[in-house]
Amino acid sequence: MSFGFVLGYSSPAIPDLRSISDPRLRLDADQASWFGSIVTVGAALGGLLGGWMVERIGRKLSLMFCSLPFVFGFTVIIAAQNVWMLYIGRALTGLASGVTSLVVPLYISEMAHERVRGTLGSCVQLMVVLGILGVYAAGLVVHWRWLAICCSIPPTLLMVFMCFMPETPRFLLSQGKRREAEEALRFLRGPDAPVEWECARIEDACEEQGSSFQMSDLKDPGVYKPLVVGVLLMVFQQLTGINAIMFYAETICEQAHLPGDVGSVLVGLVQVVFTAVAAVIMDRAGRKVLLVISGVAMAISTTSFGVYFYLMSQQPRTPTAALDVMATVAPALDLRWLALCSLAVFITGFALGWGPIPWLVMSEIFPVKVRGFASAVCVLTNWSMAFVVTKTFHDMMDHLTSAGTFWLFASICSVNVIFTIVFLPETKGKTLEQIEAIFRGTSGP
Repeated sequence: MSFGFVLGYSSPAIPDLRSISDPRLRLDADQASWFGSIVTVGAALGGLLGGWMVERIGRKLSLMFCSLPFVFGFTVIIAAQNVWMLYIGRALTGLASGVTSLVVPLYISEMAHERVRGTLGSCVQLMVVLGILGVYAAGLVVHWRWLAICCSIPPTLLMVFMCFMPETPRFLLSQGKRREAEEALRFLRGPDAPVEWECARIEDACEEQGSSFQMSDLKDPGVYKPLVVGVLLMVFQQLTGINAIMFYAETICEQAHLPGDVGSVLVGLVQVVFTAVAAVIMDRAGRKVLLVISGVAMAISTTSFGVYFYLMSQQPRTPTAALDVMATVAPALDLRWLALCSLAVFITGFALGWGPIPWLVMSEIFPVKVRGFASAVCVLTNWSMAFVVTKTFHDMMDHLTSAGTFWLFASICSVNVIFTIVFLPETKGKTLEQIEAIFRGTSGP
């Protein structure tokens, strides 16, 4: 939720900061762009930091410490006296978001039973979009400084509540702490669960892999295959056009006679509802099926977006007769609803699959000894691609036109579907050790 608050904060805050009376804090168009996008730079660095932290101090302490830059970042924003303080605050919260986006899926995958790992893993994205929706809704009534105060509450609670949570059994066993691992499993599974058997199974996998990661391990198919899959999932997630669609969401809603801020809340609500649906059915439908459905839905919606922009570009701008006015107004009304329906289909499709599942799969497919390094590479890739797509989007629109840009996104969504069918193994209902065996080409335990 803290992560979602950071992502959503710029949407309601930027209009306030662009109209503020204080010239030291007032943002122009370029400054507003950096205020929104500098989070991705901090998050990319946070992915690297998180990969180092989870291996050195563990999953639990990494989660507790990442709440500090969240709180410090929002504190700097609250106390901001100039634009640079706003940038620093956003960069710090972005850094914390990068750590969080790595550690939370990892923590959940290592402590969850395989029968519910998909559902719990999908709750990561569910809470992110719930945080985005919460900050959009709060932004309707709360000033940007008070909104930053509200955003600092969830990370504060994170540090408090994590004091009562155990470290993950897999990390404890990788450190040779068998007794602590059994205690953690009893806390997670219940006092009557066969924790000794589960500990033994995890220990065997850890011993087979060795104790620590070396660069030579990248020659191992059990390492480089899931790493390639994880990186491509993150690349494809950002190339679906999600940032472009969200960029246009407010304008599209306004054209459909919905106030822009209310439209943002409705978009957030759709994301929450269908991400929750994905969480409920994840361990029944499976990852591959949902990714395919999601990719097809997004390919259709981005294609129709391209049609919308193409038809809009063909309409005459300066009609000279009353009949011309009537001829252009009627199609325009229809085109507004084409755009709105396309937006709804895209957000629904993304929330069902390509939103939550890349993060879930990232947390499932890596062997224990390379989990920190490989996850850091994936998070760095995701946030770097987010920054590149966001910053080059206007150039793409200039060179390819709006229609061409969205048709490019549609073709990439089609490639996503092919990639999912051909290269992604199904991880539903499998233990983490069985998933590792699939990439190694051996039979799982």
